[in-house]
Amino acid sequence: MTSEELDKEFQDAVERINALEGPFPADFLLRLYAYYKKATNNYGRPSSRKPMINAFKTNALFQVKNVSVDEAKRIYIDLVNNYFLYRK
Repeated sequence: MTSEELDKEFQDAVERINALEGPFPADFLLRLYAYYKKATNNYGRPSSRKPMINAFKTNALFQVKNVSVDEAKRIYIDLVNNYFLYRK
């Protein structure tokens, strides 16, 4: 897959997940958050008003620190595809 194809597929996955309403499992959201931040090279600090949520987000980001940008995009795409495949 070319870089352009990967970028397109990643953007499609982002749009698909953003179009959904309703609650998501917290662990799923944290994984999406971490891989999205890594895939977009957005290293800003978590900005929740709740310190506990910031701690969870920071931990999620720490867990993906050694993942490449392209790998983060692939994992994000897989997470979204699997969510749509197995959601009830």
